[in-house]
Amino acid sequence: MLGYALSFAIGCFGLALLLNLLRLFTIKNLVDRVLVVDTMAVNVAALVILAAAQSGSALSFEAAVLIAMTGFVSTMAFCKYLLRGSIIE
Repeated sequence: MLGYALSFAIGCFGLALLLNLLRLFTIKNLVDRVLVVDTMAVNVAALVILAAAQSGSALSFEAAVLIAMTGFVSTMAFCKYLLRGSIIE
């Protein structure tokens, strides 16, 4: 039963990732594109965690944490660039 739930969740997050990718190419506002890329990073981290839970591997959880941290830092850096025009002051 848990296998079916994990497969369903992987399918839902995969569909969400594809819809985010579609939204990324159709949106014109740069700020909204940053939010879409941040959401995609969260979806990829969730997919890695779900795949790790399905396979029983503990190593993939570290990869998911690195993906989430990279997504967060890149979003913050890009937002700072949009607000101030420079990342490093």
